[in-house]
Amino acid sequence: MAFKINLNEKSGKTYKLEVSAPGLIDRELGDKIDGKEIKNELEGYEFEITGASDKAGFPLFKEVQGQGLKKVLLGYGKGMHKKPKREGKKPAKDTKPKGLRLRKTVRGKVISEAVVQINLKIVKEGKKPLSEIFAPEKSAEQTA
Repeated sequence: MAFKINLNEKSGKTYKLEVSAPGLIDRELGDKIDGKEIKNELEGYEFEITGASDKAGFPLFKEVQGQGLKKVLLGYGKGMHKKPKREGKKPAKDTKPKGLRLRKTVRGKVISEAVVQINLKIVKEGKKPLSEIFAPEKSAEQTA
């Protein structure tokens, strides 16, 4: 099973990678993984799983146990950013809306075969910077 992996640096730069990594299955959100489990060139790196989504686009949710889909009642914040239809003439800008809760479908925090895309953040840097590891791939794409 091939995963689409997004590797995020602290500077905000994101590197995209598509790789088959069976070592990621049965891991949870927040787990730390070795870079060698993803790709041999990433030896020495350590990553943290920050998020993922499945083939239908449902996100993994840290508060839901297991691998399956669940309907969760969400207030304004993580996973739900909808504004209520009417909250007076001029609502305050940086306050969260009152009373709005929606039931949304999310997936449990364990990575399974249904997951397609995984977000990782760098916890520990390796010997080679990511810009050097991913630079040859960019030049090959430009010539093709």
